[in-house]
Amino acid sequence: MKTFDFKTYLSPLTWRYGSEKMRYIFSEENKYKLWRKIWVALAESEHKHGLVSKEELDDLKENENNLDINRILEIEQDTKHDVVAAIAEFAEKASKGGGKIHLGATSMDIVDNADMMRIQEAITIIENKLLNLLQIFAAQIEDNIDFTCLGYTHLQPAEPTTVGYRLSLYAQDLQTDYEILQFVKKTIKAKGFKGAVGTGASYLALLGGGRMDSSEVGEFEKEIMKSLCIDSVLISGQVYPRKFDYLVMVILASIASSIAKFAADLRILQTPAIGEWSEPFGKKQVGSSAMPFKKNPLNSEKICSLARYINSLPSVALENASLSHLERTLDDSANKRIFIPEGFLAVDEILETAIKIVQGLVINKERIKFNLKQYGPFAATESIIIEAVKAGANRQEIHELLRTISLQAWEQIQKGVQNPMDKLLTTNDILLKYLKIEKIKKLLDISNHIGDAPERAKKLVDKIKLL
Repeated sequence: MKTFDFKTYLSPLTWRYGSEKMRYIFSEENKYKLWRKIWVALAESEHKHGLVSKEELDDLKENENNLDINRILEIEQDTKHDVVAAIAEFAEKASKGGGKIHLGATSMDIVDNADMMRIQEAITIIENKLLNLLQIFAAQIEDNIDFTCLGYTHLQPAEPTTVGYRLSLYAQDLQTDYEILQFVKKTIKAKGFKGAVGTGASYLALLGGGRMDSSEVGEFEKEIMKSLCIDSVLISGQVYPRKFDYLVMVILASIASSIAKFAADLRILQTPAIGEWSEPFGKKQVGSSAMPFKKNPLNSEKICSLARYINSLPSVALENASLSHLERTLDDSANKRIFIPEGFLAVDEILETAIKIVQGLVINKERIKFNLKQYGPFAATESIIIEAVKAGANRQEIHELLRTISLQAWEQIQKGVQNPMDKLLTTNDILLKYLKIEKIKKLLDISNHIGDAPERAKKLVDKIKLL
């Protein structure tokens, strides 16, 4: 088997990103083993129909795992056809049964079924990691469900929320992704055994010919697919509908996008000017080769970077679906070898990284309290307007008054002093006509101005626990 060193191009997904388990699913060894498995399953059904002898079948089974990938590649140099080369190499090993390999099949009866088997196995890995991440988010939400913090709109301090409620924003997106993933899992299917243009004509001829035997062909296909533990699509051309690949890439991109939203927000909250959250940072971790003090959010940045790449992949799959003309053209084959495994491996890496980040998420409660005290009074202006108007004030006049006071307070904050908003409000003669000092001070305490955020976050946690 060919081996590779660092003298040739290697994809970062070959060794840097993604799990070993995911890499093996899309390995050449696993691909050829699945081809062998499909050929043996086909031969087993053909044996039941008297087309393959027991001796031939036993020979194929005995040599199913006797695989020489280098030999396949050597044959392919001459044949220029990977499936034909794999058949020839298998036939060299199984001298008795080799003459019956691939009987009645077309290449995509083997390749497409194997590809869908790999896709479905990879989806299961993604699904399990997504569930794990959701459960970790749920635990963090519960731990911080009513811990008040500033909300930020337009990257500016806004009304308060809770840490748990903000975490719920990301968890809800991921819950939606999980539900979409269930739809994709239910929808995508393998090609089955339908021959060169999807009509099953070769198998009908193989099983005796004549239109009266068509039901037998359907049972023949079901029998093989049952042994492979995968369902087949009702209608196909030479390949399974390429829209299935598009659906797969859409859900992968959606998962990546949801996690990238969380990672990007974390990067903002980790900036020293805000300093409320940060990703875990190892004791020996180095933030910068030039600046020893740096604690860069490198894992969050990696997530955002990989997600940006993944989000470009659905368009390739969509073009494959729309530009594979008539029963099939081959212009999807080369790019499928790249974007399907790379999409899965990149999302696999994103999920693994996100799990570690959320598990070890650093929530700086003292800084959150400081920011709330410094900028929270601005958020109280809405409540003050409401209470003043209820007491008889003109809404527009009070709004302008509070706008002027707020700008004065902002000017002081920019000079590095503590927010003077409370003093400016409690000493304003116009405002005191409508509200007592004690009332204004109470309204300035916005720690309870969080609506029903904790209750709704709890409902989301309960939903996640039922997944």
